[in-house]
Amino acid sequence: MNKRSLKSALLLMLTALIWGTAFIAQKSGVSHISPNAYNGTRTLLGCMVLLPVIAFRDGSAKKKGTYKPQDMRTLVLGGIVCGTLLCIASTTQSYGLITADAGKAGFITALYIVLVPLFGIFAHKKITPLMWGAVMLALVGLYFLCVRKSSGFSFGGGEKMLLFCAVMFSMHILAVDYFSPKTDGVKLSCIQFFVSATLNLVLMFAMGEVPSFADISSCAFAVFYGGVMSCGVAYTLQVVAQKGIDPTVASLIMSLESLFALLAGIAFGEQPSARELFGCLFMMIAIIIVQVPDGFFKRGRENKI
Repeated sequence: MNKRSLKSALLLMLTALIWGTAFIAQKSGVSHISPNAYNGTRTLLGCMVLLPVIAFRDGSAKKKGTYKPQDMRTLVLGGIVCGTLLCIASTTQSYGLITADAGKAGFITALYIVLVPLFGIFAHKKITPLMWGAVMLALVGLYFLCVRKSSGFSFGGGEKMLLFCAVMFSMHILAVDYFSPKTDGVKLSCIQFFVSATLNLVLMFAMGEVPSFADISSCAFAVFYGGVMSCGVAYTLQVVAQKGIDPTVASLIMSLESLFALLAGIAFGEQPSARELFGCLFMMIAIIIVQVPDGFFKRGRENKI
């Protein structure tokens, strides 16, 4: 793995850490206001946080003479596509969590680690046998981490929403992989938040889910953390980091979100079972495997000969 790929991997791990800890904020937020209201306000906040960052970066680049004009058509198109997919994925995830068991929700949503390489085949992405093995290990790890024996496997409306959410997150990862090398990552992220916020807020008004000021105040920290950290920081890191790494590897690293959510739970007094810790071990092995340089094992065999 070269330095650029390693840097991207570390940024994606930080992304997963923020998303994992944001799970607590999300649960708190949707318990006070509707999913459309929560996702709409947090993505709008994420967009607003990035505006001064963009202004500062552009101003600094112009002073240094390094400013490069963007292909606005590609930038806007990428923002619309990524923002629409993000809106659908986040909203269906939130609604699915209302009725589905939390353990199943984590497992079903994280199926994007399998769906991304499957969809990547149609985009002519090369998937190595080692990478497929890592995907399978991560999937087994997520099963032990998120699904309890007592939960069963009934597949109702909530589970169907979460499966659709996993499909949308897979498409979002591939869309980011396509557009991020062609555009400025921060600007693309800002536009996708604006698009996602607009769609969610329109749905909020259309469905009569407008929250009161008291409702918003009661989950202000959840909205703030979800907007500034989960959106403004984490999704922007995803867009920037995916420029230098394979989308299948990216999806595997970001699946660490479940592991970090578990650790965040421990910090708030939860006690993980041996089954959950076993799942963490499988996931960590999978993440380590995808960091192995291409041809590493082949070179090892050649050296022995």
